[in-house]
Amino acid sequence: MADFSELLATCERTAFKLEMRDQYMTGDPGYLAWEAGDVDEAVRRYSGWTATAQAAVARGVAMHRVRIVSEPVSTYISFEHAVTPGVNLSAGEVIRWLPRSSASDLALPGNDVWIFDDKLVQFCHFAGDGAWVSNDETDDVGTVKLCAAAFAAAWERATDHLEYRI
Repeated sequence: MADFSELLATCERTAFKLEMRDQYMTGDPGYLAWEAGDVDEAVRRYSGWTATAQAAVARGVAMHRVRIVSEPVSTYISFEHAVTPGVNLSAGEVIRWLPRSSASDLALPGNDVWIFDDKLVQFCHFAGDGAWVSNDETDDVGTVKLCAAAFAAAWERATDHLEYRI
C-alpha cells in the first residue's frame, strides 16, 4: 500500500478529494491553534501540506476538493473554512462546499476518497471521533468509476469556497 505522498507524486493530471465528515482529528496541533484564536499558527502547522499540494499543482495536476458538510456547520468545519485560504487555496487547490441536504440524492462512497487520474482511489478510514484509522487503495475499474461519478456529481452542485458562507 502506497502512502498519499507517493500516490500524489505519481499523479499526472487530477487529484480529486471527496470529504464527507463533520469532524476530523480534533487533537491536531493546527486545529488546537485555531481553537486558541491563532489562525496564522494553524495555517503554519499545515505548511507541509501546502508545499506538497503546490508541487503537484506546479507539475500540472488539477487538485479539486469537495467538502460535504452538515448545516449548521460543526466547529471543526468552521476551522477548515477559516484555514482553507492559507492552506489549500494558496497551494492552488480548488475547494467547493456542498451542504449535506443538497447531497441526499447522490450515490456517494461510504468513506472519504481521493481519486487519482481516474485510475486509482484511496479510501480514507476514520474512527467515530474523527481520528485517522487507515487508508486503502484500489484500481478496480468499477470502484474508480463509481467514485469519480460521485465526485463529479458533488462538484457540480457545490459552491466555490469564496462564495460559501459560514
